[in-house]
Amino acid sequence: MNNRNVALLILLLLAIDQAIKIYVKTHFYYGEEYYIFGLDWFRLHFLENPGMAWGFKFGEGYLAKLVLILFRLAAIVWGTFYIKKMICEGYAKIFIICAAFIYAGALGNLIDGAFYGLIFEKSDPAVQNVAEIFPSGGGYAGFLNGNVVDMWFLPIIDTRLPEWLPFWGGNQFTFFDPVFNTADVWISTGVILLLIFQNKHNKDQKISNKKKLKYTEGNRKIINND
Repeated sequence: MNNRNVALLILLLLAIDQAIKIYVKTHFYYGEEYYIFGLDWFRLHFLENPGMAWGFKFGEGYLAKLVLILFRLAAIVWGTFYIKKMICEGYAKIFIICAAFIYAGALGNLIDGAFYGLIFEKSDPAVQNVAEIFPSGGGYAGFLNGNVVDMWFLPIIDTRLPEWLPFWGGNQFTFFDPVFNTADVWISTGVILLLIFQNKHNKDQKISNKKKLKYTEGNRKIINND
């Protein structure tokens, strides 16, 4: 893959992520939920996350958020050079695609944290308002202090555990519980595919090395016989 194709892939993934986030932010009130295709386990559920991917947090307060943003920014800068290196060194296409997915996801969440506070009205769960983009009174937070928009909720299993179960008996159990966004999907997809194909690549490499070893040993036997 060349630089142009990788850049187009990243821009496409980024556009999908941002389009969905902007739509949800400007059409849903905080906490609003929509059942996609009427399915109980496939929902749009608007939340905002001040921290990391998959609803996790990196501490509390502005300092924690700033550290997370700077970490993401450093990862983006490093990722830019690393992807260019992968292209120049002729890495397999699948590995470059995986890196592009991870890069696009990280950049998508970085954009939320850096700019969404500036361009969006606050989504207030108390008044259940639908946020306006570019409000006349300004955004809800300063630069680098915005929240990440989350919306995908997949409670495939939602049940109460039996009373006889030790420790957790009688508790409500939901799988999958975190609310996440499309950027998180891109990152997870890239990581999972990378692990799968890296494992396959290692196996293929071992098989190839064994064949080379057998071939070399066979040649040595022929030479010794001569």
